[in-house]
Amino acid sequence: MLDLNFVRDNLPLVEEKLRQRGMDPATVLKDFREVDTQRRQAITEAETMKARRNRASEDIGKLKKSGQDASALMAETKDLREQIQTREKTAADLDARLGEILSGIPNIPHASVPVGNSAEQNVEVRRWGRTPQFNFNPQPHWELGEQLRVLDLERAVKLTGARFAVYWDLGAKLERALANFMLDLHTREHGYTEVLPPYLVNSDSMYGTGNLPKFAADLFRVPHGDKDLWLIPTAEVPVTNLYRDEILDAARLPISLTAYTPCFRSEAGSYGKDVRGIIRQHQFQKVELVKFARPENSYDEHERLTLDAEEVLQKLGLHYRVVTLCTGDMGPSAAKTYDIEVWLPGQKLFREISSCSNFEAYQARRANIRYRPDGKNKPEFVHTLNGSGLAVGRTWVAIVENYQQADGSVVIPEVLRPYIGADRITPKKFEDSSFGPERPRKSADHKS
Repeated sequence: MLDLNFVRDNLPLVEEKLRQRGMDPATVLKDFREVDTQRRQAITEAETMKARRNRASEDIGKLKKSGQDASALMAETKDLREQIQTREKTAADLDARLGEILSGIPNIPHASVPVGNSAEQNVEVRRWGRTPQFNFNPQPHWELGEQLRVLDLERAVKLTGARFAVYWDLGAKLERALANFMLDLHTREHGYTEVLPPYLVNSDSMYGTGNLPKFAADLFRVPHGDKDLWLIPTAEVPVTNLYRDEILDAARLPISLTAYTPCFRSEAGSYGKDVRGIIRQHQFQKVELVKFARPENSYDEHERLTLDAEEVLQKLGLHYRVVTLCTGDMGPSAAKTYDIEVWLPGQKLFREISSCSNFEAYQARRANIRYRPDGKNKPEFVHTLNGSGLAVGRTWVAIVENYQQADGSVVIPEVLRPYIGADRITPKKFEDSSFGPERPRKSADHKS
């Protein structure tokens, strides 16, 4: 969330940045100016009355000490006490209202972010590798996965419903191998500390990273006693909130953490999008990168984090590009975001596989994560950053589509072979009794 004083003192700038995001300032800011003015007035009146009450209390003491009648002043202090309580209640109500408005204002885009309304205005920064060439027509992963009998969407529907997947045999091993490879790379070579956080978090944690209240419809809520818990949409939520309401030692910054977790998203509003395959799932796995940095160093750390995520694709030999998201395509909490998009030959397009964002102090202010700068007594908010390093399922898709062969097999990238114990995935015969995931057959009495 933005600082109240910043919004108050820079309202025209905030309004302009909202327009750059494609938002109506009147809708977002609502009655900010009026509420802020009334709140400050109520606080001022309460403080003025408190000063009058204190003086009257002193005078009452003097009158009583000298044996004079203090009843009039005592009546006045009683009336002041009631008026103070009324003003303080008004100020508290207005403060809550102001908090609601502030929590709905998105972050201020960094000056380097291109202005635009949609993904068409995103700016490509760089590319790595070359588009793979095939002497046959490459297939999408959902067809390959079924033919290789490593991806089972039909049984997942039976188990749970649409937008879930079952992986079999080397398909499951490939998913696990990717997670282990990514974690090893980030912890051994990039300096991240691995964390295994809870997959359920409380509402305060969701608020701290900006998921609540705005994105409640995109989350899975789990009622628990008299409170709600939430399935995490990404490890960003629990890992960032590890330091909620704490003051970090400045000498420790930057802190770099990585976590492998399942992620759960309701995909509200995505009806009809990416209905085939495993691109857009209710449950998927991801390796997340999270950083806590000093404000003056956060954009250097943003570049490092993005390069750390890119190296995963480079070691896997996958063609990708990096784009800077424009103001209208960027998440509300981010000040700047790079999207890493991998090439998928079966679909003939680039697909986002990681978003690497600098949130500056936006999340830290919501979660109250601070540090004490050298030589200063007053704590300041850290800058938080995160990015996928990478989305495991989408990396699985990229490998299957990019490394497919004319005979229907998929070559496993060399760096993954020690994790899997095989160099390719080949179609299995249905009569192989050691392997079971042939297409499910409906029972004779099944009624469609």
